[in-house]
Amino acid sequence: MSGDYARRVPPRALPVALAAIVGVLYATGSLLGWGGRAFIAWTEAGAAGAAAISLLLSSRRPDGPSADPAGAPGGIWRASWRWYGIAAASWFVGAVGGALAYGSGRSALSLSVPDLFYLVALVALVIGLVAPIRLPRDAGTWLRYAADTYVCACALFVLGWVALFGNLYHRSGESPPEFLLELLYPLIDIVFVCGALPFVLGAARGHRRLAWMGYGALAAIAAADIVTTFVRLDGGGSAEDPSDILRLAGLLLLLLVPWTGPAAEPELPVDDIPEDVAAPAEECGRMIGPGLAPAAVAAAAALFIAGHSIAGNDGLEPAISIAAGSAALVLIARLAALLRENEMLRRAVETGEEHFRALSESIDDAVLICDLDATVRHASAGALRTYRYTQDELLGRPLNEIIHPEDLPRVQQVFTEFLDEPSDVGPQDALRVSCRLRAADGTWLPTESTISRYKGSDGAPSRLLVTTRDLSERAALQRQVAHLTFHDGLTGLPNRSYFEERTREVLSRQASGGKAAVVFVDIDGFTAVNDSDGHAAGDQVLAQAARRLRANVQADDTVARWGGDEFAVLVQLPPDDRETRATVELAGRLLRVLSVDPYQVGNKHIVLTASVGIAFAADTEQPHGGGSDAGRRLRRGAAELIRNGDLAMARAKELGGGRVEVYAPHMHADVVRRLQLGSDLQAALAEEQFSVEFQPVVDLATSRVTGVEALLRWRRGSEAVPPEEFIGLAEESGLMIPLGDWMLREACREVARWRGDSWDVGLSVNFTARQIAAPRFVESVAAALAETGLPPQALTLEVREEVLVEDADQNVERLSQLRDLGVRLAIDDFGTGYASLAYLGQLPVDIIKIDPSFVAGLGSDETLTLLTRTIVRLGSDLGLTVVAEGIERPEQLELLREMGCPRGQGFLVARPMAARRVESLVRTNLAGKARPGDVPLPLPG
Repeated sequence: MSGDYARRVPPRALPVALAAIVGVLYATGSLLGWGGRAFIAWTEAGAAGAAAISLLLSSRRPDGPSADPAGAPGGIWRASWRWYGIAAASWFVGAVGGALAYGSGRSALSLSVPDLFYLVALVALVIGLVAPIRLPRDAGTWLRYAADTYVCACALFVLGWVALFGNLYHRSGESPPEFLLELLYPLIDIVFVCGALPFVLGAARGHRRLAWMGYGALAAIAAADIVTTFVRLDGGGSAEDPSDILRLAGLLLLLLVPWTGPAAEPELPVDDIPEDVAAPAEECGRMIGPGLAPAAVAAAAALFIAGHSIAGNDGLEPAISIAAGSAALVLIARLAALLRENEMLRRAVETGEEHFRALSESIDDAVLICDLDATVRHASAGALRTYRYTQDELLGRPLNEIIHPEDLPRVQQVFTEFLDEPSDVGPQDALRVSCRLRAADGTWLPTESTISRYKGSDGAPSRLLVTTRDLSERAALQRQVAHLTFHDGLTGLPNRSYFEERTREVLSRQASGGKAAVVFVDIDGFTAVNDSDGHAAGDQVLAQAARRLRANVQADDTVARWGGDEFAVLVQLPPDDRETRATVELAGRLLRVLSVDPYQVGNKHIVLTASVGIAFAADTEQPHGGGSDAGRRLRRGAAELIRNGDLAMARAKELGGGRVEVYAPHMHADVVRRLQLGSDLQAALAEEQFSVEFQPVVDLATSRVTGVEALLRWRRGSEAVPPEEFIGLAEESGLMIPLGDWMLREACREVARWRGDSWDVGLSVNFTARQIAAPRFVESVAAALAETGLPPQALTLEVREEVLVEDADQNVERLSQLRDLGVRLAIDDFGTGYASLAYLGQLPVDIIKIDPSFVAGLGSDETLTLLTRTIVRLGSDLGLTVVAEGIERPEQLELLREMGCPRGQGFLVARPMAARRVESLVRTNLAGKARPGDVPLPLPG
């Protein structure tokens, strides 16, 4: 138990005070002659009774006065206290019997009843010492224990005989049996004292004080019995017997046993504890032999008796000689056994050395045995293999000669500190150090060594065991892992992490006058290569593109694969005004090398283009000053430069690809605006910020309004957001589906109301590819018609050409289902090149709307005029209604009428307007017309 616990739970004052009172009363009574032997007997009875009560009560308490918080004494040592308590109780009964008889409690010639209780007390006391000890199970240990106990007991008996009882025997004139009966108590005590000693020596660390207190009580009682016997045989009276103080001391020790906490004792070195003893000793102790000390005493006693024995003497002298001689024989047998054990240990040491050498020769690690000055004395075969030295080259050589000069000061420092540390067992007894060692061919090998100290016979370190492992393969693996961590496995170029770190490094040097720029490159059409020829073909394209980029930049420029089909180039520029032109020329050169020559993919040649974006570090925040703020500015500036290059590349791709774009601040502003618009779309739908406007479609021959096209409008506060800015965002975010459903219902409701006022007008609504691909698209359109009451034939769905070409089967099927309901279908922006004219006979189309770019060229571009005329004639031949969009000039209107185009719309006809303005226009025109439904507009001509 630790000293902390001793401070937490101090010894109780009451038992100590009680023991002190008993001692004072006994001393006072002895000096004043109170009651003679009766007083002494009653004093012993009181001390024994107090000890019995203290021990038995303490053994029943789970939180006894000496209980260990860890729980060790709580079970094991309380068993000892119970046996101690039984011993004290037996002594109490014997002392009470002796006091009642006014005698000493002993008879010179025969055993009395109190003597039986004294014997029971001795036996219980020995059992209490043995109870907490882990007993061995092998017979050999018990034989050695019996032999050592016998030798020890014989030795003490022989010494006692020579010193005390031999002369008394000759003077007494008693027969040997009678005299041996007088020595019964001393003989029993000697056997108990010698037999209990191994158990006391084997007590667990931290609890030996309790064991020694119990053993002290036993020894005190045994000494008192020897003194009493000597005094009685010597003819002394009871008043001259000083043994009572020893008995009382033993009883007082028992009284104090449960009230004395286990002492904190020094830990023994692990090397001094046998392996089979160390672990059990931590639990409850283990029986150990008394060793050669009692055997030496026995040998001296035997020789003494042998020298003083008289041949032919009668009485007990032959018995004493027999005891001494048998003890000497047992001692010889024990010595022979010890010699045999020593020989076995010597062979085990030799075998261990052979095993050590065999092990050191078989492992790949280098094993060296060195002097304390690091001079090599033994080198294993693994060391010779690893460093390619011969024995003569390595033996007798200091290790500092083969340690790398850069590592030598550090190694010498830690080595000196290691040797100066105490050599006790602990973590400091082994040193682990990493350094580079020179092989015989001059190469430096990375190694990791473990250095341990050998102890000599005096316990001080005398040799060093050095186990060295070659880390060359691990170092190579670490380099490979580092390369893979910062490089792309497909192209071998640096990856994004390396590029970002390199950008920060280059920007940190801008204070010295250097400048930097980034060039971002994206392969146009790369996705089509993966989709058509597979990812293996795409990998070949990327590898060839990486080689072309690397071959066309300067050596100090960094080319990295940014991700997918994107590459990034970090360009370091000279400190002059030519950096912009040089970087633009580099970007143009990279665009040409990626676009001119085709890529070889198997037996195919694939021609691709690239989109290139440029950004200069001058457009970013520059790091100035020092400290953590400068580091944050540096990281932010690098991230901003890379972002700007990516934005410029994205802009080039938006403009059709195959071009170079230089970053401009408005690009970032556009991206921020798009992000803000995207986040506001959801709230705008919930807050009803959208509205529907209608643009009339007229019959060009009569100027009669035949229908209206519904257009979605968004007013964010006081700002009108152009449709081209938010329609694409709504499509990308998926909000176009609920937004389109809302617009369809609102438009259908208005037109149905107009038709209820006898205005025969149709409704056209644009639908995107994502709306048509929605799971319940057909059902939602049918529900809107049913809910608003608009007839299906009054609704026209306008779709762009690509909707009918991409995913044609699914889209055409859904549109056909609506057409079966009566809904009409129109192709918007016809003629932009997505749909072949041959498709018109296969698709369920009712109306084609000529793209405004064709109408804009009427009268000024003969080709566009011819194409427009062809589309109008083709529509007439196929029975389709043709609508011309984007009519803005009178000459365009006249040419369309001349071509026979039936319908048109545009700013010249009518601009998009709110529903109430359309109603006002309807009322005005209906007031001057005889036929309902004919609402002419004032068109030119």
